[in-house]
Amino acid sequence: MNSQSQQQQQGKQKNREEEEEEENHLLHSECESIPLSSPHVLPSNWEHADKEEEEEEEKDSVYAAKDKVQIFDLESSGAAGSTAVPPFSWRKLWLFTGPGLLMSVAFLDPGNLEGDLQAGAIAGYSLLWLLMWSTIMGLVIQLLSARLGVATGRHLAELCREEYSNWARLVLWILAEMALIAADIQEVIGSAIAFKILSHGLIPIWAGVVITATDCFFFLFLENYGVRKLEGVFAVFIGTMGLSFAWMFFDTNPSEEELMMGLLIPRLSSKTLRQAVEIVGCVITPHNVFLHSALVQSRDIDIRNKGQVQEALNYYSIESSVALLVTLLINLSVITVFARVFYGTEQANGIGLVNAGQYLEERYGGGLFPILYIWGIGLLAAGQSSTITGTYAGQFITEGFLKLNIKKWLRALITRSCAIVPTMICAIVFNTSESSLDTLNEWLNVVQAIQIPFALIPLLTLVSKEEVMGTFRIGPIVEKVAWSVAVLVIMVYGYMLLDFFLEEVDGVLFGFVVCLGAAAWISFIVYLVQHSGAIPSLMTRSPNSRGFFSLSGN
Repeated sequence: MNSQSQQQQQGKQKNREEEEEEENHLLHSECESIPLSSPHVLPSNWEHADKEEEEEEEKDSVYAAKDKVQIFDLESSGAAGSTAVPPFSWRKLWLFTGPGLLMSVAFLDPGNLEGDLQAGAIAGYSLLWLLMWSTIMGLVIQLLSARLGVATGRHLAELCREEYSNWARLVLWILAEMALIAADIQEVIGSAIAFKILSHGLIPIWAGVVITATDCFFFLFLENYGVRKLEGVFAVFIGTMGLSFAWMFFDTNPSEEELMMGLLIPRLSSKTLRQAVEIVGCVITPHNVFLHSALVQSRDIDIRNKGQVQEALNYYSIESSVALLVTLLINLSVITVFARVFYGTEQANGIGLVNAGQYLEERYGGGLFPILYIWGIGLLAAGQSSTITGTYAGQFITEGFLKLNIKKWLRALITRSCAIVPTMICAIVFNTSESSLDTLNEWLNVVQAIQIPFALIPLLTLVSKEEVMGTFRIGPIVEKVAWSVAVLVIMVYGYMLLDFFLEEVDGVLFGFVVCLGAAAWISFIVYLVQHSGAIPSLMTRSPNSRGFFSLSGN
């Protein structure tokens, strides 16, 4: 029996070999009969086509493959369709750490610091609870932005280009650029004020603007030595801010009891309403929503491997949460310092970035480390770091909406020039008094307030779509929470715009123009919401999508 079965197996094996030989012969004959001009047949042409496809994908990617941080090795990466998530690793968390640092800088830019110091001086400790909850809302938005970038392998501006019609994406791009320029003006002028403080007035504002614009290219040049080097520079900037404002915090010795009450007990009055709106407005910025979805692509992640995508989302969630906790502590320090020193004083209503250091020095004098210079160092670190991320965001926004495949240094030059020219004009025109700079800052906040719905609504539209996100679209509970946060933020910004224009509108013509602009703003918001299909989706969707960390479909 054994010998018969062996003979049968050998016969089957021989037949298979003969069939394979016949198939190879037929294939060889067919290949010989096809002319050499046919481009998609021969293996060498297939390889050439594959190389061209890879090159095209690399052009579309915001980070070249060689520049990405390698985290997953071949042995542990698993198959393309794998859903397994390995155990937590401190090493991988360290390798994923970086994009959250760059993103968190927008929570610490000079505009934020000015909002913090004015909130502390005018409202005391009463708005600390709002700072905490605003930071949590900002974290929700930034996690969704990171989720979009990781799951799709593309950033928000690129996806908006594909999602919306020509006229809509053009409007979105123009508004995003306007908001970015407004934020960049605040950041560059903040750095220029820091240079003026640290040089004892020897460096004027316009010269500080030029220095900031120039050294921005130097720091961006560090990316040529690896994205981790640039992330290290940002860690130094944030550490410098943390040390500077922590020094001021312990030097002024604020009340611990009032601090805890301010964090835990919500308080709001008509006198502090404007400061409350500014706190929310400073934390959630439109260009940062675009930025974070691009920064997360600096890690080499195979989006076909669901396990890798989910693991990346887990680590980015931890990293972003820690980064924003640090920004919360820094912002909290600034508010409490100015609440301790200036709340209830005559200087409270007139304090700003320019004179804050002088007022602090008058109260606390010089000493071994004068508080004026500590404030200047912290402000300089905030301005320099936020200026670099602003340039980064400008590159991603311009390239994403317009699909410009140009060299990185040229993109940086174009986006920096778009910001530096209006900044120089503003520095010269508004550098006549402290009140004129405050007026400029209010108008810049208005420009950013106009843009915020047009960053949040496209983001929520895309992360809710299964055809965009696949199985990583957000679940119904997260979707409702996210839309609630977006509506709240848009209402806060809307109130800021209404309050500002009610004070500034003077004359029939200006009032007519403002009304037309308001009608267009509301109409575009309605269009985006209708395009998203959010209202019926929120009412009818079944809970069968992934949450932030869920791996199962249910």
